[in-house]
Amino acid sequence: MKKIFSLLVVVALSVTLISCRETVVPKGDPVQLTVYTQLANSSGLASGWFADELMKRFNVELLIVPDAEGTYETRMENGNLGDLVVWGADGDQYQNAVEKGMLFDWESEDLVQTYGPYIWENMQAALNKNREVSGDGNIYGFGHNVAFSSDEHESFFYTWDIRYDLYQRLGNPVVNDLDDYLQLMLDMKALEPTDEAGSPTYATSIWPDWDGNMVMYVKAFATAYWGYDELNMGLYDVETGQFYDALYIDPDTGEYGPYLKSLEFFNKLYQNDLLDPDSLTNTFSAATEKVANGGTFFSIFNYSGSDVYNTQDHIDENKMMLPMAPNEATPISYGMNVMGGNRVWSIGAQSQYPEKVMEIINWLATPEGIMTKTYGPQGVTWDYDEDGYTYYTELGLEMKNDGDTAFPEDSGYSGNWTDGVDPINNNTYSLDNINPDSPVGERFNDDYWASNMVGAKNDLETAWRTATGATDVQSYLEGRDYKVSLGSAYAESKQSSELKLLWAQVTNSIVNNSWNAMYAGNDAQFRFLVNEMIDQANNYGYDECLAWGQNEAALRYMAEEAVRNAS
Repeated sequence: MKKIFSLLVVVALSVTLISCRETVVPKGDPVQLTVYTQLANSSGLASGWFADELMKRFNVELLIVPDAEGTYETRMENGNLGDLVVWGADGDQYQNAVEKGMLFDWESEDLVQTYGPYIWENMQAALNKNREVSGDGNIYGFGHNVAFSSDEHESFFYTWDIRYDLYQRLGNPVVNDLDDYLQLMLDMKALEPTDEAGSPTYATSIWPDWDGNMVMYVKAFATAYWGYDELNMGLYDVETGQFYDALYIDPDTGEYGPYLKSLEFFNKLYQNDLLDPDSLTNTFSAATEKVANGGTFFSIFNYSGSDVYNTQDHIDENKMMLPMAPNEATPISYGMNVMGGNRVWSIGAQSQYPEKVMEIINWLATPEGIMTKTYGPQGVTWDYDEDGYTYYTELGLEMKNDGDTAFPEDSGYSGNWTDGVDPINNNTYSLDNINPDSPVGERFNDDYWASNMVGAKNDLETAWRTATGATDVQSYLEGRDYKVSLGSAYAESKQSSELKLLWAQVTNSIVNNSWNAMYAGNDAQFRFLVNEMIDQANNYGYDECLAWGQNEAALRYMAEEAVRNAS
């Protein structure tokens, strides 16, 4: 009987400790959660409207730890990744964290069932994908952009924004290929050599913050132009499964592959004084500030192009960045995927507050959480009208057009819009899903709200609509050639420790030498530096990296073929 009584006491104490663990911090004192996110663009204590929202709802503050060089290794060595852990991919680093016991099992103590009920009820396919990717039968999270259905593709974000006011002043020239695009940039530079601050203008201003296996903007430009998706150390044709490694050169013709051809284009920009010379030392914020000042003429991304430049002041001046892709370009779009993408939400195994973290992730996966994270507080920056249609408030519309707009003191939120945007920088559900809270079935994505389907904002947009036959960005891109990257169960395989070492040396070489080649003073120097990059990569063991990458391409194609055959 004593043994039984002792056992009951232990069980009761265990249950009490489990149920009360997140109350270690006294009521009223904020809980500080460390958020290690490989997608962050900022660091330190989060502030502004999103931080205010989390404080009101969960009594938490977020300490953001971005993925700077060596951060992952240091945190792994210390045995503590953080409370909320967001991965840029579900490949080697994520799988290594699983293997080392660094992540919390979401089914342990019924964590997700109890504190993540919306996730548990609505994301079974995404949770099961994570179980398979993790490889040990457990669930540690789910990937980004989960879809309710896999029948459609997501909205385009490779939008090919250009200064359409300058394009119109040039007489709307035909732009078929990259040579034409280069000439268009030269003509725009001649038309407007300085920006609103009196600084020199450039075709584009890029940044190294997001470089990985390759220079981010260079490989992304190849994706936007040829529709090839990034895959480890190269680019992957989403229609044929062909893999073009970063250093690919056609053995028969000697023609550069997509990455090197894209790199060559950026060198052409530099040689013609069209690439911001500060690009190598830019931050994302610094680059977009130049866009906002009219210092650049194009962006392949909407978030560093039209979203930044098209302020109300510019619109009133009949100036806008609008989509205009070269005729030969076939931009990529990503298929909706009920299994989610590869950017994983997870919880650190050493977190003292796994329940609290799960509650936050769960809220971010609800329609209310998605809308709040994306568009701000309901009733302050957006709302539903009496018929159920979604609309921006006057303040919300002002903030959409000018991110420097501040919240009023009596709103309960601090700072301006841009400074307060969610620093975690990952989505739960895809914004292209139908919003379950919308009585009329509108999507989360504001591009599709009826309230935004209004007349042209100015004469320039009217001219763009007439010239393209489109009414908005999405209809423009939908009406031209593009490629769709299917959502599938593919996840990158784990690398051996030997391959990891080679991989780090090779990718570091490719990134550094790509920047060197980008700044070459002439064509001969560019070719010399490219050849030097290839030689150095080969000396580091590029062949082994290439063989691994080609096998990954084959695995991905098999997974996508399974989706095609099932549809």
